[in-house]
Amino acid sequence: MLNSVVVEVSPQVVPRRIYLIPIGSAGDVHPFVGIGLALKKRGHCVTVITNDYFQALIEKAGLDFIPLGTAAEFRAALDDPRLWDPIHGFEFVCEFGVLPHIRPLYELIKRLQNAQKSIFVGSVLAVGARIAQEKLGIPFVTVHLQPSVFQSVYDPPVFPRFSIPRWWPLVLRRAFYTLVHKAIDRVLGPSVNGFRAELGLPPIRRLAGDWWHSSQRVIGLFPEWFAAPQKDWPPQTRLTGFPLFDASELEPFPTALDGFLKRGDAPLVFTPGSAMRQGKDFFKESLQACEILGRRGVFVTRFPEQLPPHLPPSILSVDYVPFSQLLSRAAAFVHHGGIGTTAQALAAGVPQLITPFAHDQPDNAARVERLGCGLTLMPHDYRAPIIVQTLQRLWSEPELKKNCAAMREKVRASLPLPQVCALIEAAL
Repeated sequence: MLNSVVVEVSPQVVPRRIYLIPIGSAGDVHPFVGIGLALKKRGHCVTVITNDYFQALIEKAGLDFIPLGTAAEFRAALDDPRLWDPIHGFEFVCEFGVLPHIRPLYELIKRLQNAQKSIFVGSVLAVGARIAQEKLGIPFVTVHLQPSVFQSVYDPPVFPRFSIPRWWPLVLRRAFYTLVHKAIDRVLGPSVNGFRAELGLPPIRRLAGDWWHSSQRVIGLFPEWFAAPQKDWPPQTRLTGFPLFDASELEPFPTALDGFLKRGDAPLVFTPGSAMRQGKDFFKESLQACEILGRRGVFVTRFPEQLPPHLPPSILSVDYVPFSQLLSRAAAFVHHGGIGTTAQALAAGVPQLITPFAHDQPDNAARVERLGCGLTLMPHDYRAPIIVQTLQRLWSEPELKKNCAAMREKVRASLPLPQVCALIEAAL
């Protein structure tokens, strides 16, 4: 059985050039920026390799930046509703966010590696870096933000629109995963194995099995009480905890929002996620729910065209706000279940109503329910009367309030970033 790890930090850390490779939305990039800042404080030279949509954020944090993909490509992906298809969303992410960058990322790493043994740290979607680890022998660490990446038969994640029943025997669970891996191999296999053949590497089956985890070190950025390690996880895995970086060190708290919060009761906070551009129905039903309850609300979205026209004075919209500074002042938090957002809610001790759309979100929502800190409402049920009933249920359960407070103390008591840094440093 794997365990969370406590790493002793040496006072004499040898400065290294460390390259961080997050691929995805703001929820995927922010944790890596937090890691980068922590590594920089320890004397390392840190460069973030990601889509140039995030260049301003990374340079504002004082980290070096190398683009991988253009902001125009990123925005085009956000505009496509297939991104949030519960069945085909993963295929879309691979088609537009993974496959086009395999060769460019590999070639970039080949140019960047040097005699000083730079360290590369990437998300599970940084497939080009995983291939470079095999071919070039680079030190490479895989960082997983969410437990659903570990496809365990003993604690299977909740998939969009499907959950493996707990009463299924192991043989049936393994058979199901065989089908899952065949489907993933059909998406990734031709490009990955075609490129591997050019490099003289053998083909890989079950790409989403053990292979897409670094053979050297895997770090899970969540605590074991959120997802207990399983015996079929890679043995090189270590858990640290939620990093909780949300750019609060870089972005001032909006003055208008601070005044709004001070003028009345604690509001409800709503967001469908930083990458969601198909959230019109979400905000329409959220507004109606606030009106039925007679509660104030804060709507968080970077895409104001999704909002209902002429919002009443009881509703304030903001394009971005660090949740670490807002959620402790909220009556409840209604969100999509992204792992970073979920972690911020647990850290704030606020009741959660999660409406998961795709990807890891259903699994994160299920784990929050198991902790007794929130409830799930699927998108097809996200209607104002049901939202009202579910929120009233949240507020009426005394155990839920106690559980939220207990989880808040657990999150705040952890210090994951020093452990993450030490694990990365030990990759050499």
